[in-house]
Amino acid sequence: MKCPICGAGNKPGKHGDCPRYDDCPLYDVRALVEKSGLAKLVLDGQTYTLRITRAGKLILTK
Repeated sequence: MKCPICGAGNKPGKHGDCPRYDDCPLYDVRALVEKSGLAKLVLDGQTYTLRITRAGKLILTK
C-alpha cells in the first residue's frame, strides 16, 4: 500500500520513515482555532470547519 503523504510503499500512519514527512508543514491547532475552538479551512473553493471537542479530539466537517 502506498503512503498518502509521500507515495512510498509504507503503511498509512507510519510516516516517520517517509522521505517527505519532515518536509510537510506543522501547525499548532490551538493557535489556528484560537479562543473560539473553531477554524475555517478552504480547499479548492470548499469551506471546512475544524474544531476541538471537549475531549480534545479534532473534528473536520464540510
